[in-house]
Amino acid sequence: MTQLDYKRHVDGVIERIEKARLGVSDHHIVKMVAVSKYVHEVAIEALYTIGQRAFGENKVQSLQLKATALDALPLEWHFIGSLQKNKINPLISLNPALVHSIDSVELALALNDRLAREGKNVSALIQINSAYESTKSGFLPEASLQAYAQIQEQCPHIHLKGVMSIGAHTHDRPTIQKSFERTRLIFDQLPNATICSMGMSEDFELAIACGSTLVRLGSILFPAC
Repeated sequence: MTQLDYKRHVDGVIERIEKARLGVSDHHIVKMVAVSKYVHEVAIEALYTIGQRAFGENKVQSLQLKATALDALPLEWHFIGSLQKNKINPLISLNPALVHSIDSVELALALNDRLAREGKNVSALIQINSAYESTKSGFLPEASLQAYAQIQEQCPHIHLKGVMSIGAHTHDRPTIQKSFERTRLIFDQLPNATICSMGMSEDFELAIACGSTLVRLGSILFPAC
C-alpha cells in the first residue's frame, strides 16, 4: 500500500467515525486512539505523518520501548491494558496522557500511593465489565458508581475522567449494543465525567451510536500489519 493509498484508507475510517458522530448529534465529539500494540515504530510514524497523535498500548514494556524510540515526536500515549501492580512505577514514569483500565479499588489505591510518593497525578478511567463476561476485567455495572465515588474520595492523585468498557464478545449486535448502553448509562450518572471510551475496530460505529466519546482502533488502522 502506497502512502497515498494508506492516507485514503485512514481518511475512510475517519469518515465513518464522522458519519456515526453526526448520527448522534452535531455537537457530539469523538476522539480516536490508535491501538499500536501489534505494530512497530515505523507504522506509528506512518500514521503520525498523516495526522494521528494519540496512540494506545496495552503492555507497559511495549509502551516504554515505543515511547522512548519515538520520543522526538509529540505523541499522546494512552495505556489501555490491564495494569499489574509491579508495573505501576515504570508506567507512571512515562507520564501517560490517560490510563483507561482501573479495574479495582485495590489497584487504584496502589496507583495513588505510588503517585503520591513521586509527587505526580494521572488522568484515568474505570473499566466496566458491562457485558458480564468472566474473561473481562472491570467493575460490574451495579458496583461502578460506588467504586467511582470511592476512588474519587480516596485517591486524590488519580483524576477520574470517566469510564471504559469492551463490547460483548459476540456477533449478536443487540447484545453488543446492550453492553454499550449499560456503560453509557453509568457515564451519564457521573458528575463531571467527560470520557466514555468504548468501541474498537469491529464495533466502533455502534459504540458511537450508543454514546462513545473515544474509540480505540487497531487493526482497521494498520491493515498491512
